[in-house]
Amino acid sequence: MAVPKSKVTKSRRGMRRSHDRLDAASFVEDKQSGNLRRNHHIDLKAGTYGGRQVLAPQED
Repeated sequence: MAVPKSKVTKSRRGMRRSHDRLDAASFVEDKQSGNLRRNHHIDLKAGTYGGRQVLAPQED
């Protein structure tokens, strides 16, 4: 026999969704150039990744 769904209170719904938010992007300071960049991303200004030159450096 079918059973009707029970009401989910705003509190319980909010507790379930408490981890669904987006976290702020974290930035680290590059050791060589001192520029801020994302973790595990290429430093676009210097064009380096992991101490290796990957791209041509950008000019200002």
